[in-house]
Amino acid sequence: MKAIQISHSQELNIIDVEKPAAPKTGEVLLRLHYVGFCGSDLNTFMGRNTMALNPVIPGHEIGAVIEAVGSGVPESLKPGMVVTCNPYTNCNHCASCRNGRVNACQHNETLGVQRNGAMKEYILMPWQKIIPAGTLTTKTSALIEPMSVGFHAINRAQVTDVDTVMVIGCGMVGMGAIVRAATRGAIVIAADLDDEKLALAQQMGAAFTVNTKTEDVHQRLVDITGGYGPDVIVEAVGNPFTYQMAVNEVAFTGRVACIGYAKSDVTFQTKLFVQKELDIRGSRNATPEDFRAVIRYLEKGTAPIDRLITKVIQPEEALATMQWWSQNPGKVFRILVKF
Repeated sequence: MKAIQISHSQELNIIDVEKPAAPKTGEVLLRLHYVGFCGSDLNTFMGRNTMALNPVIPGHEIGAVIEAVGSGVPESLKPGMVVTCNPYTNCNHCASCRNGRVNACQHNETLGVQRNGAMKEYILMPWQKIIPAGTLTTKTSALIEPMSVGFHAINRAQVTDVDTVMVIGCGMVGMGAIVRAATRGAIVIAADLDDEKLALAQQMGAAFTVNTKTEDVHQRLVDITGGYGPDVIVEAVGNPFTYQMAVNEVAFTGRVACIGYAKSDVTFQTKLFVQKELDIRGSRNATPEDFRAVIRYLEKGTAPIDRLITKVIQPEEALATMQWWSQNPGKVFRILVKF
């Protein structure tokens, strides 16, 4: 069967791999319809993702249909059902797993990063990682996982309706954070370099927008918050500048939720950690509850799906698309590969 393979040297090939055998006990065979390229895949292609196998079959943003089920699989999972997947592993033995936070497992291996992923025609998955997508199409289902990461950051920051929340970075993960904060009743400020993304962020629930390239960010936040600063800032970029912005601009006794991986060291004035008595919280992956919350949101039909999907491509177009994306990183929400 057909699969996409990426190396760290800006090489991408269509390879032939063996189709999985019939599912064994506890396994589910999926027919992939759509799989999303994400920022980690771009970093792998550009040689900047040190966590990824080299080479690797990418893909963990899944819209699929159940092809067959093995013995011991719950009757609720049936052939023909539209599903997505929880693409993370958990060991059940580390400190995170012992504390019930399996999304942050010390030994996690994400599909398409530390192990070969779903960018192929069929994949076998343990039934526990299958998440029914309700009434959603397979195309929309491929958006669930990246949005769930943003939803999880809002949970980590314990956002409520009394908070003002600034989300730095309006990609798919940031959009998820914007949606989740807005649906909880918070006042949301979207920050990005791109006006097109900021306009979409308003459609997704942001009350205010800030262009961090053309506007005085500090003064805008003073004006919006009456001088207090945002109660919560979500860093969804992974850049030293935006990490420093988050710590500098968050309110006294505020919370900073960190999603992005900075590719270089970040220098902080640590006195602000103490003076502001900040809560700085990492946010990793997502939980099954986050997935279900995204599905419920998407089922409402209010999300501008067509604007969230930048391109739908065939596998044979993947190399040219990744080359284009590497030259236009700020213009992409999601690229879906159709199998």
